[in-house]
Amino acid sequence: MMEIKDMIKPENLVYEKTKVLTNNIMHYCPGCSHGTIHKLIAQVIDEMGIQDKTVGVSPVGCAVLAYNYIDIDWQQAAHGRAPALATGIKRLNPDKYVFTYQGDGDLASIGTAEIMHACSRGENIVVIFVNNAIYGMTGGQMAPTTLVGQVTATTPYGRNTELNGHPLRITELLAQLKGTCYVTRQSVQNPAGVRKTKRAIQKAFENSMMKKGLSFVEVVGTCNSGWKLTPTDANKWMEEHMFPEYPLGDIKDE
Repeated sequence: MMEIKDMIKPENLVYEKTKVLTNNIMHYCPGCSHGTIHKLIAQVIDEMGIQDKTVGVSPVGCAVLAYNYIDIDWQQAAHGRAPALATGIKRLNPDKYVFTYQGDGDLASIGTAEIMHACSRGENIVVIFVNNAIYGMTGGQMAPTTLVGQVTATTPYGRNTELNGHPLRITELLAQLKGTCYVTRQSVQNPAGVRKTKRAIQKAFENSMMKKGLSFVEVVGTCNSGWKLTPTDANKWMEEHMFPEYPLGDIKDE
């Protein structure tokens, strides 16, 4: 019996899943932004033809199992230490495309020193930073990026600046360091955002081989489980509350 794939002529093919993305069922909560970002990374790697030249580094967090979904070489890092591990990999293998995939609880909290010094040194790596303003994997606690007044497991009455301080705009801080060449903040809540984020990821990968320094791509995402919202309401809440605090667009492009 003829299979469907044999019946589809190349000229009639509208969409085909990238082969860099595995067929494994993702463990992320429905509506989570991670799945979309994984897809974009896989598409960029596929379209650039660098699957056998790419090394990803994932630390602790929701994306700890990223190696299950993107079919490239992966290394596992301790919590917050992905930039240090990526530095070693890139320096030993300068012909490789090396990137880290980190959440806000990981990068902007326990990993603050690691990312600061990697950016200051101007390591030729890519850092993809997913900011959903909460610790998603470990129970929905307050993160450095949690908004003022935002309710979390550890701020049941909302984040209070007198007690908890202010949200950390880590991306703006990193843009000031001379070792960064490209710093941008994007999103994936709609088709236009997805396209912009994909272009940003590709540009970051291209920069890493031009020895221009570190490229940093922040993606503002949702955590509907941690926020206790439906996926649709989580997107609306992100647009209304996250974007004013974390405005989208390129912050640095050299």
